[in-house]
Amino acid sequence: MQSLTIIIADDHPLFRGALRQAVASIDGEQKIVEAGDFDAAHRAAESHADADLMLLDLAMPGVSGFSGLMALRAEFAHLPIVIISATDDAVTIRRALELGASGFISKSSGIEEIRDAIQVVLRGDISTPSFYQGGQEHDPDVADLINRLRTLTPQQSRVLGMLAEGLLNKQIAYELGVSEATIKAHVSAILLKLNVDSRTQAVIQLGKINVAMVA
Repeated sequence: MQSLTIIIADDHPLFRGALRQAVASIDGEQKIVEAGDFDAAHRAAESHADADLMLLDLAMPGVSGFSGLMALRAEFAHLPIVIISATDDAVTIRRALELGASGFISKSSGIEEIRDAIQVVLRGDISTPSFYQGGQEHDPDVADLINRLRTLTPQQSRVLGMLAEGLLNKQIAYELGVSEATIKAHVSAILLKLNVDSRTQAVIQLGKINVAMVA
């Protein structure tokens, strides 16, 4: 019988427990790797290259909104990522999918719903809440922005997320273990790709796709 490796990335231990319970009810053998913040989630994806799925909380320490999804999606293209969030309006769900999520699970879902959604994604399909009606992005500026954000490299996505957290270049360089000059180069590339003139404008652009996140 198939053995599954699933990464559960959520900063609330109780909800991680609920997700563990949902995963445990899937037939077969499971290996569950837990992460309580974005850095731990990133390390888990790095050290478990054979992981079958990541369940990723949209509001976690160390990341700003969709920037974590963008960074992970770009770096671990083979890893299906399902967003878990209490913010489950149509705009949030649609943007998560447009930025590469393989599914979306509302934190208001029951254990059986969560399990069924996970199984849908493991089969290679996209899973969304039953109430989600789909649709296209209505704002052409946001649609253009999402396309621009997709062009960022994994490291650029990480840097943009850290800029949004208010970190200085020196702090970002320390966190990522690179030189400050490297971070300056990443920031310059980000500004070019987003067609803005300053890091403040880049953060404002990112904020346009980040609706109010609820942990």
